Amino acid sequence: MSDKPWGGRFEAPTDAFVEAFNASTHVDARMYAEDIAGSRAHATMLTAQGILSEEDLTLILDGLNQVEKEIESGEFEFSIALEDVHMNIEKRLTDIIGDAGKRLHTARSRNDQVGTDTRLYLRKRTEALMIRIKHLQGVLVKLADEHAATVMPGFTHLQTAQPVTFGHHLLAYVEMFSRDYARFDDAKTRMNQCPLGSAALAGTTFPINREQTAELLGFDAPCANSLDAVSDRDFIMELLSSASICSIHLSRFSEELILWMSAQFGFIDLPDAFCTGSSIMPQKKNPDMPELVRGKAGRIVGALMSILMTMKSLPLAYNKDMQEDKEAIFDAFDNLEGCLRVFGDMLPGLKANIGNMHKAAGSGFSTATDLADALVRAGVPFRDAHEIVGKSVAYCIKENIELHEMKASACADIDGRLTIAMVQVLSVETCVAARNHTGGTAPEQVRLQCAKWVKQLND
Repeated sequence: MSDKPWGGRFEAPTDAFVEAFNASTHVDARMYAEDIAGSRAHATMLTAQGILSEEDLTLILDGLNQVEKEIESGEFEFSIALEDVHMNIEKRLTDIIGDAGKRLHTARSRNDQVGTDTRLYLRKRTEALMIRIKHLQGVLVKLADEHAATVMPGFTHLQTAQPVTFGHHLLAYVEMFSRDYARFDDAKTRMNQCPLGSAALAGTTFPINREQTAELLGFDAPCANSLDAVSDRDFIMELLSSASICSIHLSRFSEELILWMSAQFGFIDLPDAFCTGSSIMPQKKNPDMPELVRGKAGRIVGALMSILMTMKSLPLAYNKDMQEDKEAIFDAFDNLEGCLRVFGDMLPGLKANIGNMHKAAGSGFSTATDLADALVRAGVPFRDAHEIVGKSVAYCIKENIELHEMKASACADIDGRLTIAMVQVLSVETCVAARNHTGGTAPEQVRLQCAKWVKQLND
């Protein structure tokens, strides 16, 4: 029973299966650096408050340094009998330095310890995700600038709608990822409160200085309420919500890349290094990475649902159910970081089939709205113009021609207000160039937006 920090209350050992089922070491061992950092700060504060001696502090800091080196070198053996990363480190520390190691846990609980470790670890991982997002934005902006004037069809309902530029389409994702970046940044700010010193749930009788430990660990302030501090997992819900939205954006982008790479579209080609072949069909080049990223979205959203359901009925304060929080978010963050890396590495090698894009943009009557606008500028009410163009499209479908191929006689037969001059000037280039306003698809606007993003991303 000596291995159990709570063993004094018990007369019988833990069942072997229960011991393994109860342990979280296989999940939380990755937080060893954060646990050691928290212990350093805690010991430093206890010494400053006269609760630990200077001699104990020196032993503890030296011992923690040795434990950290053992873990990083692979010498350290984590034990499920010790349940979690906290007790594994404390037990090894005590083996090294004796009673001083046993005094480290004064004025803290594993409840505030795990809350602190998790916030520290997720703060670091969130910053890494934000760097990945920013890198991907930079890749997209560069690609968008290269294709500021590359015309492609824009879609609604996956039907040809109006011509747009490929650069404009790519910048739409830059905007989405900018909101993802902001959500992570915002969540990180709210998460940056320190639970340490809240102890089990009610605080401690020792004269601690929570502001000092918060400052030493880079937190903005201590958590204001000890009950909330040890039972709060809002920050995990919020981070997983941000991760889920980001993964949905990546999934939507993946779907488009998959469609565009198909023989039926033929808009793009992805680098060989990010595709695979078929074991039976030698001609195949499969967009496996976008497909896998699309699939990962379900896993990441599932992690969000998991923590929401875990927390929905828990009374204050800490409950063992909350041990399930880390596996979900660690897995989600691992996968999201991988997805962002794949996209950031893959997209610089994307090749646009400009001819296929242009041809597709010119079919499907994508210039119909511009013809209606021309009628409106000639004094025709919009609803009348809409009907005239609709009849024109019906005529063209019957004749198997495009709008700009209509003859003067056909225009006159449909409506006297429709002139041959209106249809002859229709082209995908004039359509995109005409949308030269903030947020528009005109090449000039795309280049302006790219310049803005380059400056913003480099600031």
